Amino acid sequence: MIKILLVDDHAVVRMGLTMLLNSNPDMQVIGEASEGNEGIKKAMKLKPDVVVMDLSMPHGKDGLSATSELKKLMPEVNILILTMHNDEEYLFRAIQAGASGCILKSAPHDELMSAIESVSLGNAYLHPAATKRLMEEYLGSIKLDSQDTFHLLSDREKEVLTLVAKGYANKEIAEQLVISVKTVETHKGNIMEKLKMKTRPELVEYAVKKGLLGYGL
Repeated sequence: MIKILLVDDHAVVRMGLTMLLNSNPDMQVIGEASEGNEGIKKAMKLKPDVVVMDLSMPHGKDGLSATSELKKLMPEVNILILTMHNDEEYLFRAIQAGASGCILKSAPHDELMSAIESVSLGNAYLHPAATKRLMEEYLGSIKLDSQDTFHLLSDREKEVLTLVAKGYANKEIAEQLVISVKTVETHKGNIMEKLKMKTRPELVEYAVKKGLLGYGL
């Protein structure tokens, strides 16, 4: 029996998922929470095998923050991120936070059950579109390694790149590094030019690959 904790800010969604998952004889929803802080407390108390965590919860702690904190408190817990965002930036952030998998809210019911079963066994699970994206990134990394211009970045630019990848805004980066916002913008421009990138998501993916956040893909 796979014991499941649901963390989602919509009561109707939780009710629907509970009915669906409890219809599977190998699964049981043992608890619910409406935001991240409550989810962490429930997980610590109930010791679920899998936490199905909504990504976007505007009232309270969001799914990514809750996932990161919960993995520090309960490294053995498996967390499956449930999201409506089919966006690689959210995917990479979920992995960075410690999630075992990521599935779209629009996924078929049997895919959700398969994902829960997979992460309960300690395996990783990514929805098909995400798997395809990661494969493309892996194959692209071969080409990237052959023409990598990371060595062109100054130490300060590497610091800025790391903070950008962690989600800090320009003003926050300026405060941390004790420089002006304009200087941060200049550094970001130089980084993008040297790395031949045009968007923030590209910088996030690159930083993850280079291990600037403590781990790589």
